[in-house]
Amino acid sequence: PVGQKAGNGFGLHDMSGNVWEWVKDWYSSIYYASSPENDPQGPISGSYRVVRGGGWNNFSDVCRASARADGSPGGAGSYIGFRAARTP
Repeated sequence: PVGQKAGNGFGLHDMSGNVWEWVKDWYSSIYYASSPENDPQGPISGSYRVVRGGGWNNFSDVCRASARADGSPGGAGSYIGFRAARTP
């Protein structure tokens, strides 16, 4: 069941899962070097989307919410998924 662990510093729960999670942002390997410090939105377009959090096939150093990588929007696999969320 979800929500059984304490939230992190942002009040988010259950961010480390067993799959990488798709997010809305387009991926750029150089974006964060010149992005705003607070709430960077990512580039406005691109070829790849961002996936976050690591999956069952990764070592523990990437199984964290701040880990990010690129993924092809048309791609799929047993290590990429999504998280359904709602605002209470």
